[in-house]
Amino acid sequence: MLILCAENFLPIHFHLTDEKFFGQKIVETSSSDDFLQALQKPATAIEAVDEVEFFKSIGQPFIPSFLREKQNIVDRIKTIDLTSIIQPSDIKGLIHSHSNWSDGAYTIEQMAEELIRLGFEYLVISDHSKAAFYANGLSEERITEQHRYINELNKKLHPFKIFKSIECDILGDGTLDYDDNILKTFDLVITSVHSNLDMDEEKAMMRLMGAITNPYTTILGHMTGRLLTRRKGYPVDHKKIIDACVAHDVVIEINASPSRLDMDWRWIDYALDKGLILSINPDAHSLEEFHYVKYGTLVAQKGALTTSRNLSSYSLQEFEAYLQQVRKSKGLGV
Repeated sequence: MLILCAENFLPIHFHLTDEKFFGQKIVETSSSDDFLQALQKPATAIEAVDEVEFFKSIGQPFIPSFLREKQNIVDRIKTIDLTSIIQPSDIKGLIHSHSNWSDGAYTIEQMAEELIRLGFEYLVISDHSKAAFYANGLSEERITEQHRYINELNKKLHPFKIFKSIECDILGDGTLDYDDNILKTFDLVITSVHSNLDMDEEKAMMRLMGAITNPYTTILGHMTGRLLTRRKGYPVDHKKIIDACVAHDVVIEINASPSRLDMDWRWIDYALDKGLILSINPDAHSLEEFHYVKYGTLVAQKGALTTSRNLSSYSLQEFEAYLQQVRKSKGLGV
């Protein structure tokens, strides 16, 4: 049964079934065709009052609905600890946030106080770099001022901690928006493409690889630059990027903004197999957008991301230790 509520609303589908086949119908309507094909369920109707009973009836471990899109999950499910898959409550710190120093709506202190109220342990302030003039990107002089201000806030708000970061533009030639003397002053650096987005794969890869191989890059932000329903994003070779990030100790962001959700969840299993660390980040420009981490977590669940492989799930102590270890491995000191 299909009901159209209004011209601009999504259609609502009602599926009618006998109560004793309810479990089978739920699985069928919450799974992709690829998943159902891999499941190889019997052609006959299966009596099951819920999903758990349905999977038991066909001799398969229970597979939650958020994993029922890819074929390979049927074979992988026995190796996945479902209790370790990330939940919104596992996020310990907010990485990638913009304050009113660039294009955010609130002061750094207001942002920190809200996160303290919500029970988080740390905040990573990553305002835009100078090339993003349209977003009031920070000059070298303003970076020095902001760092001084963050030092004062950290004394005031201890044990909560604010980390000094920047969302540094990846320029057209693959270099970063500041020289090393500035980049070394940050606790971590997020690098992203914001300009000249209409490019082929060769150009996009040149820019991204330039950033990944820069020792000051800690996190690669919104990998493809896509805006869902508005902009497709530039073409990239996901495998080469993931492999390069593993080789150069670079984290890949899962940008949790509902407009981005980038890196796409379909590449999470490949990333995990290669040993990559990911990070669910809100890209928040307001206090309300802190809650974007929920959307990032939901898409990360589809790729079976665990807390141990998500940087923003690290406690403050673990996060600091990770940053020190990476800087040391790259020869940047601690």
